[in-house]
Amino acid sequence: MNSSPIVRCPWAQGEQYIQYHDLEWGVPVHDDRLLFELLILEGAQAGLSWQTILRKRASYREAFAQFDPVRVARFGERQRVALLANPGIVRNRLKIDSAIQNARAFLDVQRAFGTFDQYLWPFVGGRPIQNRWRSLGDVPAKTAESDALSKDLKRRGFKFVGSTICYAYMQATGLVNDHLVDCFRHARLADSG
Repeated sequence: MNSSPIVRCPWAQGEQYIQYHDLEWGVPVHDDRLLFELLILEGAQAGLSWQTILRKRASYREAFAQFDPVRVARFGERQRVALLANPGIVRNRLKIDSAIQNARAFLDVQRAFGTFDQYLWPFVGGRPIQNRWRSLGDVPAKTAESDALSKDLKRRGFKFVGSTICYAYMQATGLVNDHLVDCFRHARLADSG
């Protein structure tokens, strides 16, 4: 019996990355809590590896009230001090303050649009963009869509939402399918979109 090895995107190395790649990355997300979680984690990742953030994800969930934006928006100085002392997360004051500010801005968007999901998905016309990249070198760091999302999020008071962070967020939440064409996940996500 000839069984071919599973082909994945080349960055999916190691158990944690493989699990994230195979089960989450690029899957269209419409749940506001998960959209908030990934927005905060992408901002925390700025300047670091995604693997660092994945290793700290459980600690982030505990530290940030399971990414409940209502609770995070109420964080005050006591919680800020506790977060800065928490070795389970990235202890950067600007990133911590931005997470709290982003929770407040997230709630404002929900009030204006009904859900963050209803705000977010029109940036890609309501359906995932199906890219057909052949190598990692083909994948852009940002696009016109991520530029537009970044500009609008900043206008609404969000922090750590530059275009490159927004594009990584769009990849993570399935607004774009950036699995390489020979990766087994590309076709599966193209079919589900």
